[in-house]
Amino acid sequence: MDRHTITGLVFGLLGVALIAGVAPAISGTSRRFNLEPPPDPVGIGFHPPTWVVAIGILHLVTTILSFAPHGIRRWAGLARIMSAISLVPLMLVLSLALSETRSTNITNLLFTSLVLATPYALGATTGLWSERSGIINIGIEGTMLAAAGIGYMTYVTIGSAHSTGWLWFSILIAVLAGGLVATLHAVLCIRFNVNQIVSGVVINLFALGLTGFLRSEVIVKSGITTGVGTSEFSLPLLSSIPVVGDQLFRGRPIYWMMYLVVLGTWVVMFRTPWGLRVRSCGENPRAAETLGVDVVRIRYQSVILGGLIAGLAGAWFSMEQQSRFEDNMTNAAGFIALAALIFGKWTPWGAFGGALLFGFSRALGSRIQFLDVEVKGFGIPSEFLQSLPFIVTLVVVAGAVGRSIPPAAAGQSFRRSG
Repeated sequence: MDRHTITGLVFGLLGVALIAGVAPAISGTSRRFNLEPPPDPVGIGFHPPTWVVAIGILHLVTTILSFAPHGIRRWAGLARIMSAISLVPLMLVLSLALSETRSTNITNLLFTSLVLATPYALGATTGLWSERSGIINIGIEGTMLAAAGIGYMTYVTIGSAHSTGWLWFSILIAVLAGGLVATLHAVLCIRFNVNQIVSGVVINLFALGLTGFLRSEVIVKSGITTGVGTSEFSLPLLSSIPVVGDQLFRGRPIYWMMYLVVLGTWVVMFRTPWGLRVRSCGENPRAAETLGVDVVRIRYQSVILGGLIAGLAGAWFSMEQQSRFEDNMTNAAGFIALAALIFGKWTPWGAFGGALLFGFSRALGSRIQFLDVEVKGFGIPSEFLQSLPFIVTLVVVAGAVGRSIPPAAAGQSFRRSG
């Protein structure tokens, strides 16, 4: 039995459980997915058991196709994708069916997922630039944390955390701090040939200690623990789209910058000669050198560029999402970003898709907690909902290993010839 057959078998077992166990046990009272806020929202009504049975049947069809003769099995791949996607509405349907609340706003849930995906997308792009050039970077977490702490410390000390001009200056400092930390990683790995995993661990520990010191000795002693963050604005024209425009096309600056970073990374890396050089350094640096590519310089440039992007992610934490700095406030976002990068097979849009998946898992956990979901009178613990993104990370990485092939030279040191 190969991987695809085992996956089909798992979907089959889940389908049986949904049809025979879950559908008869949940409430048959009609529920509703709203597309806009109250008081009179446009929405879609549904019967929870019917949806559960329909999704269960889809899973059983996936199993049948996975064991079918080769002429028919070619449809199994599409069926597996559809079954995987169906898990999203399944979670929403079950959440409403197990709650006293009759409706929920799914447009708002999508927007929240996109916003929470911001640091994951930026962190995954950081890893993309590093690893495509041949340098493994597990120090993304530390780079984000250092940028968040240094940026907010700057905002407190020179702007009292209440000046818009100094806010943007502090965001710039956070970006530069991320580039500086990435430079340290590049020097250790490229100049001194330090093990790249060890270098990343050192950076994570260094950032944890540094930001803890800055918070206790500078930020807390200043007496300014919270400040004014970036302001929200809407995109012209798009925000005027009926029903969903005002909900989906509004946001804060770093959130919108995230899309520009992902798009710019795709254009530069896959549509320019310099991007081709970066990718060649991560696949076969010796061959690239024989063609005149300065591998060492390209790797420095790529790692530092990735650090600047991670610095922007750090600024999102301390000066956009919360407008304050807390110890370890990145909360493993850098490691989840690496999982998104693996899930996305080291491509910009694939990594963005992985980031959106993890952002959705965080948003869904918060929504389930808000809906006060209960299973036979037992409320789901908030600790489980908070761990949902990490559970999804484990599942995604376990499923992606063996299918996602990293750049061939990632993790390999390089010395110039001669």
